[in-house]
Amino acid sequence: MSPVQQRVLALWAALLSAVVCLAFLPVSRLASVLVLLAMFGVIVAFWYIARFRREHDVTLHLDDLPETTYRQPVVLVCGDMPLTWPQQSPVLMVTQGCWIRVEDHQDLEHVARQILWQHPDWGRQLSVMVSVCPQKHVDSEALTSRLLALRWQISQLRKETGHSVPLILNGQIGSAMTDDMLWQAAIPGEGCTVWRESNAPCSIAAWVTTGGAPVMQQQVLMNSLMSWFHQHVQAVFIDENPDVPAIAPAALLWGMGPILAGSCASSAWTTWLSRHTAMQQVAGWQPVGTDSTVISPFPDFILPLLPEGSGLTPRTRTWRCALGLFTLAAIAALLSSGWNNRQLLHRVSFDIARYDSLSIDDYGPKATAVAVLRENAALLDDYARNGVPARLGLGLYQGERLRMPLLEAIRSYVPPPPKPQPAPKPVPKIVRLDSMSLFDTGKFVLKAGSTKMLVNSLVGIKAKPGWLIVVSGHTDNTGNPQLNQTLSLKRAEAVRSWMRDTGDVPESCFAVQGYGESRPVATNDTPEGRALNRRVEISLVPQANACQIPGKHPASSQDDGASLHNGE
Repeated sequence: MSPVQQRVLALWAALLSAVVCLAFLPVSRLASVLVLLAMFGVIVAFWYIARFRREHDVTLHLDDLPETTYRQPVVLVCGDMPLTWPQQSPVLMVTQGCWIRVEDHQDLEHVARQILWQHPDWGRQLSVMVSVCPQKHVDSEALTSRLLALRWQISQLRKETGHSVPLILNGQIGSAMTDDMLWQAAIPGEGCTVWRESNAPCSIAAWVTTGGAPVMQQQVLMNSLMSWFHQHVQAVFIDENPDVPAIAPAALLWGMGPILAGSCASSAWTTWLSRHTAMQQVAGWQPVGTDSTVISPFPDFILPLLPEGSGLTPRTRTWRCALGLFTLAAIAALLSSGWNNRQLLHRVSFDIARYDSLSIDDYGPKATAVAVLRENAALLDDYARNGVPARLGLGLYQGERLRMPLLEAIRSYVPPPPKPQPAPKPVPKIVRLDSMSLFDTGKFVLKAGSTKMLVNSLVGIKAKPGWLIVVSGHTDNTGNPQLNQTLSLKRAEAVRSWMRDTGDVPESCFAVQGYGESRPVATNDTPEGRALNRRVEISLVPQANACQIPGKHPASSQDDGASLHNGE
């Protein structure tokens, strides 16, 4: 996958994360933002790690590797075969596949990881071939140690990559008995087959029957190679080991050619032959030479039997990753929408149940509960008119099934009866008398003809326990203010004295006040206004323990609260 495709996938993942976190997650807005920031951090971390590994971790320089779209078998060759590699480049392309040299057997796992990092789609077509030439080894224990290290690396590679990585075991010797490469292959389920460039593949029995004595000698040597190989190579990979899982080879190959580069005159192979055949030297059991650029030591015939790639291109892989991210985002959105709808059902159902559980006489909590139901109904009505929000949508909205129970509960609400209105407090009413009708100008002695007017105007003024008769005098602003103050007080006292003496009302029932010109009821700029300001006002004012008539207990009069005559 190219860097551009990786950046596009990172942006796609960021966009999907924003949509899911901000529109669907059943958490608060602040929590959604925090989750989104965390997702952005993870995406950036993955992208940075990928970029770092692409730029700094690729230490294997394989410039001749095929294109990413290459889908034929790719075999990593380790062991003794790399010593006879026919070219300088570690990559050998043939018609049926690709051979890649691993010079040091300890680098097998590292090389495989590097190749898979550069070409992730090659995991299904990658195989490992371990080549062992017994004529190149003097110490059998050292060979076993190397093979155990390869077994460990292959098992780790399978575990880390998740791919099967088939194993091919290849044993080769050099012998003067043949003038070209002779291969015999044992594939599970297919038996043993003989492969030669000059002949079609056939069974060992058919090959021996038609080959005569030379072939019989070659087969005897090949059988010895098979026995040695099973004991010293195959057993290392399939024996039980508590630390390393067994690795069953996908194919066993035995090759014999006239030339074998790097062979030793005295090797573990010659020692094994001498010990098992009681023969020190057999003609033709050694190669005729140790160097060749003509005969290929590679079993190309095995490549078509190895697994090939799935045919995915980088673009297809990118689209699959994008579709996978979209699927994950869709699943997260569906789960979040379902959870949000469940919370809506639970909340509204709980509000309805709480409203129904309250007594109809419990007016306060009942009113609060129905107010909550009205808010829920308004919310559901808004969803019905303007559309369901995304966090409740995706075909999972359950609000419509709640509307009718909600409206029925609201309709069943009975408001509390109105509270009784308190009786209005009696407001003192004022009897207003014209001073000029009662007194002469500048005088405070009642006129002789004013008695009738006082009697007619003061019929509603009666002394009552708890009420105070307030008599106040007022003048206009004509004259000296101090004299007007005194005149208004004297006139009020004159009216008080008349009421006291005429109605036999105790003097404790009265309060006399003189305001002079300080409280006008009209303008003093006109004769009419000044006439209105010259007045005597009489009013009843509630006051505790006022007007206590000697010998009687305080009691409210039947006339309390009755309307008083207004002299205006």
